Amino acid sequence: MMNHPNTALNMEELHWQLGLLQNLDVGLIVLDADYRVHLWNSFMANHSGIRDAAAQGKRLDELFKGFPARWFQRKLESVFLLRSQAFITWEERPYLFKFKPYHPITGLAEFMYQNVTLIPLTSPSGTVTHVGIMVYDMTSAAMSQKGLHQANEALAHLSRTDRLSGLANRGHWESCLEQEFERFIRTQRPSSLVMMDVDHFKRINDTYGHQAGDEVIKALSAMLMSHARTTDLPGRYGGEEFGVLLVDTTSQNALNFAERLRQAVEAMIVRHNGNTIQFTVSIGVEETRNEHQSHEGWMRATDSALYHSKESGRNRTTLAEDLE
Repeated sequence: MMNHPNTALNMEELHWQLGLLQNLDVGLIVLDADYRVHLWNSFMANHSGIRDAAAQGKRLDELFKGFPARWFQRKLESVFLLRSQAFITWEERPYLFKFKPYHPITGLAEFMYQNVTLIPLTSPSGTVTHVGIMVYDMTSAAMSQKGLHQANEALAHLSRTDRLSGLANRGHWESCLEQEFERFIRTQRPSSLVMMDVDHFKRINDTYGHQAGDEVIKALSAMLMSHARTTDLPGRYGGEEFGVLLVDTTSQNALNFAERLRQAVEAMIVRHNGNTIQFTVSIGVEETRNEHQSHEGWMRATDSALYHSKESGRNRTTLAEDLE
């Protein structure tokens, strides 16, 4: 008995389709209503190390240790119930199957980032009997996006940071000061400002050189960071002048902070090219007040206290309210 030409052609087309599905550079799985595997293409076999014959009839949580079975079942249930596609992006969940990446460009990735599409497969009667799962390798795109995000974060950090000291630069620091003053106006919760200046800094540069002056700036900046809380913001205001924004801090507590810092600086030794350099700082302190009217007024009051410390002999701390 001869085969009908159309029958032979249909069988040939089916053979082509199965070959195409097996060799797609995309993972392809078909699950039945009991969530058991009916199709497992070469992509899945190659990346999982599980052959098609071993996967047939198994649930995914039987094939993969730590597979998020309950979470994934809820996704599948929506596909069966609503008869519509569902999607899982790598931003939502980095991967469904913990496969190793294999492209050289993605060598820094720990695993293959994946997008997953769930497709309802219907019988001739229109009932959803199976779900097709397509797994796309998104590692290159994910790593590129993460790299861009990290680069943007690094640029943003550089735009806020003083290069020599590593502290907040003047623009960023003053912007934060302005925001804190506005918060005080709304809440009336006090914060304090500490401004300081390195005593006789020009003498240090003239005696030991500008590189030694840079080392002094770095040493003082490190000292500021070590004394500041995570909620405080030290910044380099310019040259040898620094400021520290102390959030939720009264003037008395700020004075205690400033005195501890002043004494620590006085005891510090900076070594440069065989030279031993010691220096001191003069400090002004002021708490937020409604009378300041703006963050600039707050800064002017603090700077007046700093100026008083310098005029009174240096290496001392002045509280602005004591000048009234």
